[in-house]
Amino acid sequence: MSTNPAQKALWYIESHLSAPLSLDDIARMAGVSRFHIVRAFAAATGVSVMRYVRLRRLSEAARALAKGAPDILTLALEADYGSHEAFTRAFRDQFGVTPEMVRADARLDGLALQEPILMDQTPLDDCPVPRFVASEALLVAGLGERVSVDNGAGIPALWRRFNEIVHEVPARRGTVAYGVCCNGDDAGNFDYIAGVEVADFSDLPRTFSRVRVPASTFAVFTHAGHISSIRRTVHTIWNRWLPQSGCTIVDAPNFERYDQRFDPLTGNGGLEIWLPVIR
Repeated sequence: MSTNPAQKALWYIESHLSAPLSLDDIARMAGVSRFHIVRAFAAATGVSVMRYVRLRRLSEAARALAKGAPDILTLALEADYGSHEAFTRAFRDQFGVTPEMVRADARLDGLALQEPILMDQTPLDDCPVPRFVASEALLVAGLGERVSVDNGAGIPALWRRFNEIVHEVPARRGTVAYGVCCNGDDAGNFDYIAGVEVADFSDLPRTFSRVRVPASTFAVFTHAGHISSIRRTVHTIWNRWLPQSGCTIVDAPNFERYDQRFDPLTGNGGLEIWLPVIR
């Protein structure tokens, strides 16, 4: 299953937003030339690739300032500006106010923030076929965020933050990572936890989220393509496979499973999607 270059570029940008990002890096990870990614990204999103990078970084900086971030120079450097002055100038050009004003107001009202652009979710041509696995209960600890079922574009950034602190998780088991969806509501919002398996929660710092996945029978689907096309696979599972399957989905956490084959730098290597079902 091929993924278009703009989708790969979006995923790479969102999951590496606080790292150095050049047009050459983005083009290489998208598997095309600089010329190609510039045209393809603009055609798909309506904004140039490096402008999107700048706007996303400034928008994330604005969010941090509204929450009271104390050190503007640190934010400037994370957003790839060489000085407080250069950052302030770009920030004022974009939002019409200074970083200090946003921090003092502690609000984002009226700021033209660039939200993460949602990746493709058109259904696949071929319906995926699962295997069924009876699994024991699973304890997962990591970083969590409330997301909506029609968005979730901020999930790559959540993984980026988790990968920076994964070594701090106590009582970790194995090397597999899990993206757990739980606590859904009728409006389509749910908690997403990027995490790892742990033996218990007793020594877990308060900053970490935790979820117990009960023992269940799971329909396990393989997503072999690039991570940026996962929404297409998920959409096809829920809207095509499930209605035809004769299975009933259990009201319990479902999750993505990333083993050693998955490369968080490139987004390649594939993953599995585990849904608890009654056959």
